[in-house]
Amino acid sequence: MADHVFESRVWLARPRPDVFAFFTEPGSLERLTPPALRLRLLTPDVVMTTGAVLDFRLRWLGMVPLRWRAFVREWDPPFRFVDVQVRGPYARWEHRHRFLEEGGGTWVEDRVTYRLPLGPLGRLAHALVVRRQLRALWEYRHQRLAELVKPLSGRAD
Repeated sequence: MADHVFESRVWLARPRPDVFAFFTEPGSLERLTPPALRLRLLTPDVVMTTGAVLDFRLRWLGMVPLRWRAFVREWDPPFRFVDVQVRGPYARWEHRHRFLEEGGGTWVEDRVTYRLPLGPLGRLAHALVVRRQLRALWEYRHQRLAELVKPLSGRAD
């Protein structure tokens, strides 16, 4: 089965070190995730660095309990990091985070390469539900970023 790729880009009016620091606080992901997923970090004292393991509990569609374990495979502060799913609902999940300075702020770029399990059933679930859920998740994430990572000043064009 072929992989799917989801890409997103958002600009924040904050310096790269500040934005990177926000993303590397273990609790930030909970604050960037829609409440309906009920995401909870089970390893709150984890130190983000190469080799860090983060365990999560969440509910898909508000009712299906899932566990997720992510491993930080690459760590290059304050420029980028990559986390991969070790255990969870996907057959593959690789999330690349990049932080690029421009115009007195920072572009946050996400590239998620993922694959669903269950062959044809997974492809159907992607077409009917998962693709839209990921888009909605990132729309929520962008909204919350604007609220949580408040700008120091307006963007210079």
